[in-house]
Amino acid sequence: MRFVFSLLMHRSVLSLLLFINILGTIYGYIWYGSQLAETPAQFLLFVPDSPTASLFFVFVLIAFLLGRNWPLFEALAIVTLFKYGIWAVVMNLLVWKVTGTLDWVAWMLILSHAAMAVEGILYAPFYRIKPWHLAFAAIWTLHNDVIDYVFRMLPRYSMLDQYIPEIGYFTFWLSVVSIGITYFLCVQAKRS
Repeated sequence: MRFVFSLLMHRSVLSLLLFINILGTIYGYIWYGSQLAETPAQFLLFVPDSPTASLFFVFVLIAFLLGRNWPLFEALAIVTLFKYGIWAVVMNLLVWKVTGTLDWVAWMLILSHAAMAVEGILYAPFYRIKPWHLAFAAIWTLHNDVIDYVFRMLPRYSMLDQYIPEIGYFTFWLSVVSIGITYFLCVQAKRS
């Protein structure tokens, strides 16, 4: 296990992950471009879910490369990387179930978002999250659910429009699970 931990924190691995996450973040904001162009200003911060999650992790990686911890970004990163990583995988698989087909972009989204969820969890032993950091991340995440499903600012998958109430319900519980996992791995585990 010590080898895995040292590999994860090796400068070359952190630098590679930083590069990949910067590219993914930029691609994600571009992917949301048309939706952001039509989004009311007060919701702009909360619409691009996945790229914002990876942006949080970019800050975590920069801190690690500087030999530091930025626990608020760590809390936001792990909760949102896991949540939106799993969410995007499930939504794309649901598109496949509804339409019977997925293009290469959807498969790329499935793989990249699964990797987001994994990287958030993999780095959990290195986070220095305190209860208030997690409380902030929880409020951010649940507030984002309200913006997405009450104000209908969720990512656009028109073929899934008829399932919005079920998707909203699933998303709320996925948020709760993400917050719970973070508590278990990063807050409670550090107290024991």
